[in-house]
Amino acid sequence: MRERLRSMGTAALIGALALGSCAAGKPADGGTDAFDGAARRIAGGRLTAAHGVERLRVKVLRVLPHDPKAFTEGLEMAGGTLYESTGLSARSSVRAGPPGRPPTVRAALPAPLFGEGITVLGRTLWQLTWRDRIAIERDAKTLAELRRVPYPDDGWGVCLQRARHRLVTSDGSARLTFRDPATLARTGEVVVTDRGRPVTELNELECVGAAVYANVLFTDRIVRIDPATGAVTASIDASGLLRGDELVPGSALNGIAAVRGTDQFLVTGKFWPKMFRVVFVPA
Repeated sequence: MRERLRSMGTAALIGALALGSCAAGKPADGGTDAFDGAARRIAGGRLTAAHGVERLRVKVLRVLPHDPKAFTEGLEMAGGTLYESTGLSARSSVRAGPPGRPPTVRAALPAPLFGEGITVLGRTLWQLTWRDRIAIERDAKTLAELRRVPYPDDGWGVCLQRARHRLVTSDGSARLTFRDPATLARTGEVVVTDRGRPVTELNELECVGAAVYANVLFTDRIVRIDPATGAVTASIDASGLLRGDELVPGSALNGIAAVRGTDQFLVTGKFWPKMFRVVFVPA
């Protein structure tokens, strides 16, 4: 099912590109202690299914411009810099710069590579590819490619759990896989469930303290996950951020980046003309 959905979405957006409708339409990390404190306030400690699932919604604090041609696959803030990875063969890239402004540095992926999630590890970053079976390590300042390593799974989302010194990755299923941050070797996995039922189509990821946030593909839902158990601890409604006339074929919520030292996030989507600075509040 996840392959069919992704293929449907890609086919729709390629058709839209052909019709021209889209035209219409880590430096050194800082503030970790303050950020983790905010993360604990957001997460409210470790919640399990026994405590129930919080129902949250986004509250918009600020609207920022976003490249409407960007098929967003990964989003992350580090040291005041916003990193974004985009997908589609012959259109994939990774870019970096101040939030809401044109990127100051950018690197394109050669065809047929299809860019996916990214995460910053101090002076370097990892960029996944969808089905190309490689991951690319880059210099976080220049975005220059440093090396490629085998990646035997579908690449979707990735984030770094600093306290556990491990990567968390998604592949579009209900599974989160833990990996060594230097080699990407698997070190474990967990199935994500909401009241015991698997939550599939997990896409872009963001690690915040002990929690992992995940976009659910082709929905307006973000889930907060306890990676120790796989239990969903919060379901976040991000619907209504764009007007109907701002959506084009292939548009989908995807991209969540925590703003360090605060309880705020940046969220955007594929082919979205806007990015939003938000907080999550009770629904």
